[in-house]
Amino acid sequence: MIIITGASNGIGKYLHDHFLKLGNDVIGIYNSTPPKTDQNSFVKIDISNYEQVKEFYQQIEDRIQDIRIINCAGINYNSYAHKVSIENWRKVIEVNLYGTFYMNSIFLNKMREQNFGRIINISSIVAQKGVPGTSAYAASKSALWGMTKAIAVENASKGITINNLNLGYFNIGMIEQVSQDVQDTIKKQIPINNEFGNSLNIYNAINFLFNSPYITGTSIDINGGLY
Repeated sequence: MIIITGASNGIGKYLHDHFLKLGNDVIGIYNSTPPKTDQNSFVKIDISNYEQVKEFYQQIEDRIQDIRIINCAGINYNSYAHKVSIENWRKVIEVNLYGTFYMNSIFLNKMREQNFGRIINISSIVAQKGVPGTSAYAASKSALWGMTKAIAVENASKGITINNLNLGYFNIGMIEQVSQDVQDTIKKQIPINNEFGNSLNIYNAINFLFNSPYITGTSIDINGGLY
């Protein structure tokens, strides 16, 4: 079973559709953006709400087998630190960090019981690069690194791996919120062909980690050489 959060849009949707086409048992989680395709493989959950995540787990617990979780869900809020709305800043942390932790924490119970599990957290180059106006997003994504290392050590003896993908700029997802002028500027900084990455690069990395039981607690940069 593969569970993908943030699965109704962007990178999450691509991964949901791709794994589904390959014949996997896939559940896509969405909240604010309803899926535009067949909703049979989707569930509406606010992952920043612990009780909703726990209830979802209880509903599917009996059918869980060889579970793999891809935490794609994330929101952004752009503002310079001295001008922020604290409510908006906090919401980014609640979804991107708390929500990811809730998914990991609750489903680890079944993983430990079955002595198998794979967790992929989606982090970002924004947490490495220092981009003006992204303090909330950068804080939420960099926090995943430490969380991942701790969970990796706690569960390594149980056949469970957890890793991060630090994504650069891709031709899908949040980049659609960026103006064309800024996109052109970013592309000029990317060493590989001055182009954004494509979704297949992300899928290939995830598939590699799913099949690599000796890799855990790591962060893999997928950014075309941009640092």
